[in-house]
Amino acid sequence: MSNATERAAELLREHRESIDRLDAILVYTLAERFKHTQAVGKLKAAHALPPSDPSREARQIERLEWLASEADLDPEFARKFLNFIISEVIRHHEKLQN
Repeated sequence: MSNATERAAELLREHRESIDRLDAILVYTLAERFKHTQAVGKLKAAHALPPSDPSREARQIERLEWLASEADLDPEFARKFLNFIISEVIRHHEKLQN
């Protein structure tokens, strides 16, 4: 194997290690987020509040799109990602209301 190929293999390994660490961070961050949204859902259920808050959701999507732009991430991807998370949170909140 040439030096260039060996260096490429080493760089690939380093990138993959970083990706693996970031995936772990994402999973633990999502778990922490869902702990908080579960608490919000329980609070809403206890006080007969609606499971969704469309105006807050719209503000959050706008905020995330701005953050994505600042981070050089596709805002459309960020919006789709947050919409998915919001739909899961609402689904959990609706379960708590039953």
